[in-house]
Amino acid sequence: MKPVLLFLVSTAWTLTGAQYYYQGLMDYLENRLLAIEDRMQFWHEQTHRYHTELQDFKKLTAEAVDALSKEHNLLSKDLEGASFRVDRVEREMDYVETQTWPRACANKADKVLEQGAWGLEESRGEEEEEEEGEDWEEVKSRVSDCVEILSGIRSVKILKRVGSPKGMWTRDPRSSKVYVFNGTSGDNFYQFNSVRDFSSSPGVSSSRQIRLPSEFSGPGSAVYGGYLYYIQQEDETDMQVVRYDLMSGSVTDIAMFPVESHALVYGLNPETVADLAADNEGLWLLYAASDSEPNIHLAKMDPDTLDIEQIWDTRCPRENAEAAFVVCGTVYVVYNTRLASRSRVQCLFDVNDMIVSEEAPLLYFPRRYGAHASLKYNPEEKQLYAWDDGYQIIYRLTMKRKLLV
Repeated sequence: MKPVLLFLVSTAWTLTGAQYYYQGLMDYLENRLLAIEDRMQFWHEQTHRYHTELQDFKKLTAEAVDALSKEHNLLSKDLEGASFRVDRVEREMDYVETQTWPRACANKADKVLEQGAWGLEESRGEEEEEEEGEDWEEVKSRVSDCVEILSGIRSVKILKRVGSPKGMWTRDPRSSKVYVFNGTSGDNFYQFNSVRDFSSSPGVSSSRQIRLPSEFSGPGSAVYGGYLYYIQQEDETDMQVVRYDLMSGSVTDIAMFPVESHALVYGLNPETVADLAADNEGLWLLYAASDSEPNIHLAKMDPDTLDIEQIWDTRCPRENAEAAFVVCGTVYVVYNTRLASRSRVQCLFDVNDMIVSEEAPLLYFPRRYGAHASLKYNPEEKQLYAWDDGYQIIYRLTMKRKLLV
């Protein structure tokens, strides 16, 4: 009986130990499975995060590639435009070199007279004796054949008030049409059939609106012979003169006029990048060569090709200048003060040096509303079309003959 009891006790002990052993093994396996599940969950989360980051990186890369492609296209266009402008400048330089020969030095006694004959003040023998002590001067050719000079303002007519404080209006000397530029920049302007139509109109909405292919810069445009000439400035050192056919509505020519830096041609009108003017002799451009140059410069332009024929330093300061106009090849610069007062013609420059200082007029404009944003001369009517603080004004001028010196 005792051996049987011992066997049963031993068997029970063995079964109890085995149960504990298997329970421990099951707990161990369960813990390992839980650890594997945790690692799989962590791996899944990491994979999802990496996938999301990869998608974001792919999106950013696509955007960067698209931006680089656009920048490449813009750079290619800029390079093409620069190449075109360089070619244009080279052609203009070639033309200027062929048209503007170096001016010869001549003795005072050897000046070319207006009749085209050579005159000598002294005999050849006297010239040879005084050759070393004589002053030498440059021979100057006549650019303008007009012999009129402004002598006064005959009358003033305030037509109406329409539009912005600054703008420009003018009339084509070869037609009756009137053109109004409201503001100092934009890509549209307005056309009226006559001054009377413009005067009787309630505003500019009732007129014909003309849209330009590019924006004009400043109130310095000019209308001459059925064409509009306006300034287009892309950056500080790239100024273009655009020739626009008013009949066909298309650009016929563009000329680049390089300047060293962004400079104001008129100190009191910073919106005027450059000023185009038309008179009996053709098309002129008033501009500032650079910000360090104190004077206004003048360029004679071919209205058909926009080629520059000749350039002058007018010796008229840009400081306190508000506007200018050209009559018979003579530049009249109008000055004012920071606090608008009476505008006055205080400096003039004749391209032929035919005006002596004694006959240069000091003209005062009648006191009006502010300062002139633009002054455009009409050679057929001999009057100025002015824009003064939103008012459209007509100044009728009186002329006299230049002294031929």
